[in-house]
Amino acid sequence: MPVISLPDGSSRTFAQPLTVHDLAEDIGPGLAKAALAGRVDGQLRDTSWLIESDAEVAIVTDKDETGLEIIRHSGAHLLAQAVKQLFPAAQVTIGPVVEDGFYYDFAFERAFTPEDLAAIEEKMKELAETDLPVSRQVMARDQAVQYFMDLGEVYKADIIAAIPEGEPITLYTQGEFTDLCRGPHVPSTGKIKAFKLTKVAGAYWRGDAGNEMLQRIYGTAWRNRKELKAYLTRLEEAEKRDHRKIGKKLDLFHVQEEAPGMVFWHPRGWTVYTEIEKYMREQQRMTGYREIRTPQLVDFSLWQRSGHADKFGDDMFALSVDDRDFAVKPMNCPCHVQVFNQGLKSYRDLPLRLAEFGSCHRNEPSGSLHGIMRVRGFTQDDAHIFCTEAQIQAEVTAFIHMLHEIYADFGFSEVIYRLSTRPEKRVGDDAVWDKAEKALADALDSENLPWELLPGEGAFYGPKIEFSLKDCIGRIWQLGTIQVDFSMPGRLGAQYVAEDGSRQVPVMLHRAVLGSFERFIGILIEEHEGAFPVWLAPEQVAVLNITDKQADYCQNVAESLKNKGFRAFCDLRNEKIGFKIREHSIQKIPYLLVIGDREVESSTVAVRTREGQDLGSVTLVSFIERLEGDVARRGVVHEGNQ
Repeated sequence: MPVISLPDGSSRTFAQPLTVHDLAEDIGPGLAKAALAGRVDGQLRDTSWLIESDAEVAIVTDKDETGLEIIRHSGAHLLAQAVKQLFPAAQVTIGPVVEDGFYYDFAFERAFTPEDLAAIEEKMKELAETDLPVSRQVMARDQAVQYFMDLGEVYKADIIAAIPEGEPITLYTQGEFTDLCRGPHVPSTGKIKAFKLTKVAGAYWRGDAGNEMLQRIYGTAWRNRKELKAYLTRLEEAEKRDHRKIGKKLDLFHVQEEAPGMVFWHPRGWTVYTEIEKYMREQQRMTGYREIRTPQLVDFSLWQRSGHADKFGDDMFALSVDDRDFAVKPMNCPCHVQVFNQGLKSYRDLPLRLAEFGSCHRNEPSGSLHGIMRVRGFTQDDAHIFCTEAQIQAEVTAFIHMLHEIYADFGFSEVIYRLSTRPEKRVGDDAVWDKAEKALADALDSENLPWELLPGEGAFYGPKIEFSLKDCIGRIWQLGTIQVDFSMPGRLGAQYVAEDGSRQVPVMLHRAVLGSFERFIGILIEEHEGAFPVWLAPEQVAVLNITDKQADYCQNVAESLKNKGFRAFCDLRNEKIGFKIREHSIQKIPYLLVIGDREVESSTVAVRTREGQDLGSVTLVSFIERLEGDVARRGVVHEGNQ
């Protein structure tokens, strides 16, 4: 007689074992119809799962985020079934859930075309409307390998063969199609109501460039057509804002095959970069950081002692010089410990905050490179705080204050907070982890910030807080982080003299606000669609003459603006004024000053914005006051100043 405890605190007793679906039916027919799966004693199970003993059970529907993941996972299987029906020679490999959707990799003799994608999507709709029941079965490993070999699915058989012997192999069947999967899945294909295939890309088998190239079909799935339409609208908007297209159009940067994953910054893009660096340098100076610079090339033994060689060796660029092995710096932390170690420190020296705009290089897979968002050479706004255990919370709180101010200056107000706690494999005893996790949680709570707990997601050396931003079209970008490190200072010999005269190992806080400059600038380009706020715009003012008679006055205006520290230039070309206005508006220059005979006579400037707003004629002094206000306000949008 199973006793089932429900999330609302109630319980139900049953005379015999029952399935998750039976339980949902007992609670109410509406819930049974909506049920996608169940959470039984914390484990996700199919609605066909038999509950044979007392258990805590929650019914999962599409209102839950977990339910949406199940829909997407089942969408991947629906895609594979459709491909197999249309292209029987195609072999299926893997098909996981990814952010906002799913993909499935296929081995096929020719490239899938846009017409193929349309046909596959139509077949998926047909299979969904048929509402095929989805069933689960368990099979022995060797039997499952033979089953898929008999089907000619050698990739699937290879996957199963790599699973340890004795581990149960679960298969899911819908109609004539059977696939390997841990599940759970929707009870029938009719639960997959709103989906669309989005693109095809290449992908190496098992992610190894030495293996054969497969074809990856991406798709998205949502709870309903309304959510799907909203997502597709966001995709269209994201396409318009693609930083690679805008970067080329505005002449900001480029990348080329001779330097994969490295950025060639053009004058306009480098202006944005250096303005951000100048701003961050001042923010760090005002909050007690001391800027340093560390080498690019460091003996490999340091990375072995720090632990990076074991965990990230494949991502490091290495070379030999004079019979010594070196690595190009992939991160800054071990080098910062070397600076700390120069001269014995006292507890009075702590906290010591060391910051670096550290140039780093990592051997990212070529297939993952993406404009300036994912590169091999990048610069971090990196800093490390050396402190005592008792100082952790205060330092984290101060960092959160700094981070909020910086994000607001860049125009971001919505921040998402996640606290990642101890993983199963870690260094340090539980008492120290308790203190560190509590310090991070208390820092968030002291600021009344809502945060999500990510159990077990911390680094092996300590817990961390991740800070993510939501942009204007709803995308989430993980940027800032602060991590507590109990491991590296001790591994690299860092010590300080405590108040009682003993030698102690400092705690090391790794922190970054923007992360990679390159990625952050890519985010800014897409957030503003290239129309940077005035303080960051590569050129802030274009001074345009109508005829040659105004050339001298235009040059005087531009020089006056430059002498005030603004980025201004003259366009004295013999072109029609309408052409000049259009061209510089397309270049997203915030202000255009149009100078005709009337402006020369009255010593004024006619002000237009890049959006086409005519602000009329004003004195140069008044315009400079406006510019100064824009720069002082940075990216913060105040009411009445949209």
